[in-house]
Amino acid sequence: MQMMSKTVDLDGVDIAYRSFTPLGHANSDSAPVMLVHGMGGDSTTWDRFTRALTTHGRRVITVDLRGHGKSAHTSTYQFDSFGADLLALVDHLGLTEIDLVGHSLGGYAVSLVAQRRPQLVRRLVLEELPIPIRPGDAPPTLTGRMPSVTELWHAATSVVLHPRAVLAFDRSMTATALEQFRRPNPQWWESLADITAPTLVLRGGPGGMVDPDRLDAMVAEIPTCRVEAFRTGHSIHRDGYSAFEAIVLPFLTH
Repeated sequence: MQMMSKTVDLDGVDIAYRSFTPLGHANSDSAPVMLVHGMGGDSTTWDRFTRALTTHGRRVITVDLRGHGKSAHTSTYQFDSFGADLLALVDHLGLTEIDLVGHSLGGYAVSLVAQRRPQLVRRLVLEELPIPIRPGDAPPTLTGRMPSVTELWHAATSVVLHPRAVLAFDRSMTATALEQFRRPNPQWWESLADITAPTLVLRGGPGGMVDPDRLDAMVAEIPTCRVEAFRTGHSIHRDGYSAFEAIVLPFLTH
């Protein structure tokens, strides 16, 4: 496969991405697959799955979210800004159809793309998405299923496996992220019905961060949606890769 690495200015924010093209498929009509990491990680978390996708003839785009990897640190880390960055990158690349896979914070970001531009998204995969609070829900505490700072840090990487991602991560976003996890997000819930792409939700086992009640409510709102449960914790694609590939690769290459 051929790999290109670039950083582009998107509305004043430098966003880094890599594009992988399978050899012999430079002019493929297949929609590219965009892979988006979780909080504390970077695009390299997807290297193994990228190889599997390109082997099946798919172009792959991996992104460093703002405040991560080679992308810029910024003054704001509102969750909606991550989705806006992805949409700006899609427009910059001139894409008209795409498959989206997002882990944790990246899952939230790609869900926004699918809500705001439903005609763009062919298939959607949400891995261990921390589902926003519904209006009327009691404010959560940072116990039980809600992520602690340590769990959020572990969500996409570790010092041992991805030291460069840890060093590049803008830790100033942690407090902002935790504050956003605590407050209701009615607009996100109202927009779930706008998602038209077949959607695959991946739920981890012990150590996962998906609230089961909110999961049921979310699935009921998305027109075409199914859930797959795994024994692995929050980072399914990293810690349970074989099971992850066995489910997600056929879904994307169908």
